[in-house]
Amino acid sequence: MRIVSLVPHATELLFALGLGDDVVGVTHECDFPPAAAGLPHVTSDELPPGLTSAQIDAAVRERTQAGEAIYGLDEELLRELEPDLIVTQELCPVCAVSYDEVVAVAERIDSCPKVLALDPRTFGETMGDVRTIAHATGAKAAALDLIARQRARVDQVRIAVRDAERVPVVTLEWLDPVFVAGHWTPQLVELAGGVDILGMPGEPSLQLPWDAVAAAQPEVVVVMPCGYDAARSLEEAELHADELRALGARRVVAIDASATFSRPGPRLVDGLETLAHILHPDAVPQAPGPALDVV
Repeated sequence: MRIVSLVPHATELLFALGLGDDVVGVTHECDFPPAAAGLPHVTSDELPPGLTSAQIDAAVRERTQAGEAIYGLDEELLRELEPDLIVTQELCPVCAVSYDEVVAVAERIDSCPKVLALDPRTFGETMGDVRTIAHATGAKAAALDLIARQRARVDQVRIAVRDAERVPVVTLEWLDPVFVAGHWTPQLVELAGGVDILGMPGEPSLQLPWDAVAAAQPEVVVVMPCGYDAARSLEEAELHADELRALGARRVVAIDASATFSRPGPRLVDGLETLAHILHPDAVPQAPGPALDVV
């Protein structure tokens, strides 16, 4: 089977299921596992480089309102790759090429590829995507193994923090303007021994003013700007250090959002373990991802 992945979390899932050799094309953002980065890129970023967070937000709003694409799709290359399956998403209009565009292009490709959209909104649905990919590719045994390993890690965290006091947490998915993380993140916070006091499980991220975040009185603030690694998350946090200090939290931490929260793939469990370590370091003394304190 020849597979093209148009979202990074799908790429990660395909490789986790042992289907890496079947993947013939990926997006320009697919950087994990390392082997994926060397595959042909069938997408490109239409936004100019070097924009600030506020400029990115403004540009995205302007383009989406005008019906303009944020990502470009190389239709000629896609034709040359002759995929049997294209994996994409419909959930987030700023996270991938438009689903309708992908379907239209697929209809013009001689190989007549099937288009499969992965659109998880909850942590449980991200696990369900494992089965969806397995059904489309025949990787049932690998899927059962991956699900079992993921569940074992989740259970290990739950057992470790079950007697710990719940910590009031706010997770910030963007800082200019402020967005509180939604979808699967509030569930991960709860599994990690916290209480997400602003995010809504299964719902989109919520834009709020800084004073509304302060009014929630979080004990811990986790800075996780969508698509940014730990170093860039810390940089963004330092740019807004005054606003973050005004929240009155006992700890503000920047993490690798790109690897562990923005992409609803297998590494969400890494994010869970990292959160549990941040909230309850005595119970979970190690974390797979960085947690950088914001001064």
